Amino acid sequence: MESFIRDIPGRDNRKAHLFSGALIALLLAGVFWFGFSRLGYRFAWGTIYDYRINFLRGYGTTLLLSLFALVLSLILGILFGLGQKSRLLPFRYLSLFYVELIRGTPLLVQILIFFYVIANAAGLNNRFVVGVLIMALFSGAYIAEIIRGGVESIGASQRESARSLGFTPAQTYRYVIFPQVLTRILPSLAGQLASLIKDSSLLSVIAIKEFTMAAREMNANTFSTLEAYIPLAAGYLLLTLPISRLTRLLERKFSYET
Repeated sequence: MESFIRDIPGRDNRKAHLFSGALIALLLAGVFWFGFSRLGYRFAWGTIYDYRINFLRGYGTTLLLSLFALVLSLILGILFGLGQKSRLLPFRYLSLFYVELIRGTPLLVQILIFFYVIANAAGLNNRFVVGVLIMALFSGAYIAEIIRGGVESIGASQRESARSLGFTPAQTYRYVIFPQVLTRILPSLAGQLASLIKDSSLLSVIAIKEFTMAAREMNANTFSTLEAYIPLAAGYLLLTLPISRLTRLLERKFSYET
């Protein structure tokens, strides 16, 4: 059977993929149609049109917030991921404390404490900036652990081989360790970045008018729950699916034989 699949020509193989994708799409459509038909719910999609400006503004806020938080969380993740192996003991313990504190407490609690205590004491009143910092700090801790695990997965023999070839520690990381680590952590990294985008919905508790808050306002005013939250789910999919697609492209580009 496996040899038969390998012998399928490229065009026929593409047709098989298209057919399989269409079959799954029809199956999912049938499941949703059955569920909603049994529910007997009458959609009032016209209500969305009245709130289209709020939805678009909220979506734009979520997009910008996620973009800045993604970049900053990657920087923090690399910094504190490598910091856990640092020879500078204060920085190593700071990295360990930061990772364990963030990973061990709920995001909702972190949002409330950071906004009402830390940001207020620092005189930081811009809710958007506070939201970016909160999400970056939260996601950065998980990225730090992903990077640390990726670095530790590289065998010591490879470091010794690089040292015997005269590589400096910086060259060893750049040419030997990082290329392999990148390939190994990409799936986990993509999952964390997608989670960051979805977790940004919790920022509505501090009145940041992002995508989820726009859906909540529409639901509160019109009681059109499904009409508000189905577009919300579709909007987040439009943000997270490109990350998964980009990750798979990078996996193929940076794949190495072991």
